[in-house]
Order: sequence, then structure tokens, then C-alpha cells
Amino acid sequence: MADDSSGDSEFPADAAQWVQEYIEDRHDFLAWLNTSVDDIEYGRVVMSVPFDEKLTNKPPSGDVEPSTPQMHGGVAATLIDTAGGVAQRTTFDDPFSGGVATVNLNVNYLRRASGNLTATADVVRAGGSIGVSTITVESPTPDGDTEAVATGQAAYRLFR
Repeated sequence: MADDSSGDSEFPADAAQWVQEYIEDRHDFLAWLNTSVDDIEYGRVVMSVPFDEKLTNKPPSGDVEPSTPQMHGGVAATLIDTAGGVAQRTTFDDPFSGGVATVNLNVNYLRRASGNLTATADVVRAGGSIGVSTITVESPTPDGDTEAVATGQAAYRLFR
């Protein structure tokens, strides 16, 4: 759970909708990726990007085989950065104001992503000016299970 000075864990019920509308209306890159906010609460956010052939590493033949899609690692990194930052906002007295800027981003790729990407970000610490989030990105496997495909940790400058 997040460490913050206010101790207030109430969170606006319309936050997920507000963030989703922000992405769709004012953040062209995340909208182009079809990023969605699946769940949001104090200190935690779940976001996803659906599989799309335009987001894959295409082999020299130019075709992506349906049984072995490979989402580009940059999509996972973007999801890690975005989800971690949005999770930090949930700790603000007013999550709809202020700002968050990435200071450091670390991504560890575990295996190829073979479908939709879902990132779960948890706030490790939300201090007065610096916050840290840990993020796990999961994707379905060809046999129908779900596995982590990347993990990350990010530090953010918080403008409360």
C-alpha cells in the first residue's frame, strides 16, 4: 500500500472514467494504442492495451503468425510508465490536479507477449516530491494461461 502523509484512502468513484476520457480526448498516443483503464483505486491501477498487429515485431516475411504474435517491447514499457504514474496520482489529495513526471524507468522483459497486455501498478511510496511504483505486465499464453511478460519499477517527480 502507498505511503503518504495524508493517510486518506478515499478515492473518487468516477476516477476510472475520468482517466479513460482523458486518454481518449487528450492523449493521442495512448488513445492510438487503445489503452484502457480497467480498475483504479487508492495506490493501485490496472490498465491494458489490446493486441493489434500494428504493435508487433514483424518478422522479415512481413506476416505475423496468429499462433506466435510478438507485441513490441515498447508497448509494455509505455504501459509500465503510464500505469505507474497514474497509480501515483491516486495518492494525491486531488488526483485530478497536479502532475507526475517520470524520473527513472526500469523494465525487465521476461518473455514475449502473445496477446493483450494488462499492467497492474502498485504504489510502493508516495512521498512529498518523489514516488515509486512497481508494475507487472501480463499477457495470455498460446495455451490460454496468463503469464507475466515484463516487470518494472519507476520513480516519479510528484507535483502535488
